[in-house]
Amino acid sequence: MIFAGGEILPDSELNPVLGHLEEEIAQILGGPPLEAETVLDALDALGRELDSGALDGLIAQYAPPRAREELDRVRPQLSRAALEERLDLELGGLSGPRSFGRSEIRPLGALLHIAPGNMAGLPAFTAAEGLLTGNVNLVKLPHGDKGLTLAIFQKLTELEPRLTPYLYAFDIPSGDTASLRRLTALADGIVTWGGDGAVTALRKLAPPGAKLIEWGHRLSFAYVSREASQDDLTALADHIVSTGGLLCSSCQVIYLDETSMKPAVDFCKAFLPVLEAAAGEYYTTPGQAAQATLHGYEYVLEQAVQGTGVRNFQGRSCSVTLCPDQDLELSPLHGNVLVKRLPRHEMLPVLRRQRGRLQTAGLICPEADRAELEGLLARAGVSRITQPGHMSDSFPLEAHDGEYPLRRYVRVVDIEIQQIFEEFTIWT
Repeated sequence: MIFAGGEILPDSELNPVLGHLEEEIAQILGGPPLEAETVLDALDALGRELDSGALDGLIAQYAPPRAREELDRVRPQLSRAALEERLDLELGGLSGPRSFGRSEIRPLGALLHIAPGNMAGLPAFTAAEGLLTGNVNLVKLPHGDKGLTLAIFQKLTELEPRLTPYLYAFDIPSGDTASLRRLTALADGIVTWGGDGAVTALRKLAPPGAKLIEWGHRLSFAYVSREASQDDLTALADHIVSTGGLLCSSCQVIYLDETSMKPAVDFCKAFLPVLEAAAGEYYTTPGQAAQATLHGYEYVLEQAVQGTGVRNFQGRSCSVTLCPDQDLELSPLHGNVLVKRLPRHEMLPVLRRQRGRLQTAGLICPEADRAELEGLLARAGVSRITQPGHMSDSFPLEAHDGEYPLRRYVRVVDIEIQQIFEEFTIWT
């Protein structure tokens, strides 16, 4: 399906829509700019409908299970106060008088969003950031989007018709390179949330001059130094199970500030029943439990064939696998987590192997060690350091992978003011 002109259209309208899109983009960008206040009003109205439950039917119809919880997680970021603070923090000071004249903020123009599908509402969220910066937004829907983004766009344009020419969505398969090339040719900036393969493919499609804005896949982990409290372990287990390892901020590996094997084995034995309790709470159907168990067994069998020497601690619908290496890698997902030893003096060379891909570290340590470990993690390239249960929480005014997104979606125009000097003739 397609969203264009405030309507949901069939895929058969793709060629006609794309055929007129360059002209429509030029027309809208040539008119009065989209005011941030207009966008704020519309997002605020949408948020109030979400809070009141008016959108629950829509979410139940188009979104996957637990979508409401995921939307509630990002809801604070979409409050009017939070968005106003973001605009001030990220764009404040970029415009204004200069010694040569003045500087003005302008949108890049048209943003093509290669939207992610690992969390409900993210395609609409990335488009909202484009709206706040005055851009026309062309959204390529992710494979798993069953209509939620289209419904949100329709609701948003009903609440504020002035947003209609700034929102488009296309359900184009990633293999349809011809259509994707037509979309990239229209874009001043291309926002991609994909992995290395997707980014590489997009670079080949993007025309010269288009700004490529990468929010690629990231890896996150927990770091545990000395004995962890029961509350910290419970919070970490809840995080691992509730996110399924599917988010960039999900814990993939639990690193222990240890050199010997015995403390690592003891940790795995202590953590397994905590992880089981979390799995029992979140995996409420036989299918969910079976999926978690299958992912864990598949990983262990692969490691056995390769002879990597892992030690598996299997629980009900979850597992903890103690690995002899130190590499940061994806876990088996769905309640199955890896544990590795990484003493703090070896942290930087190990983590820097994944430079550019590091995101969140959930830190568990004594307060006396916190400043030292925070410094090491930051120098290693981590962009977020949180409590173990907050690794996937969204914090107002936080950066995105170490950068402020709104700044990447605008350009600064410097304008020189012509100095007019009048010559005066002095008569004596």
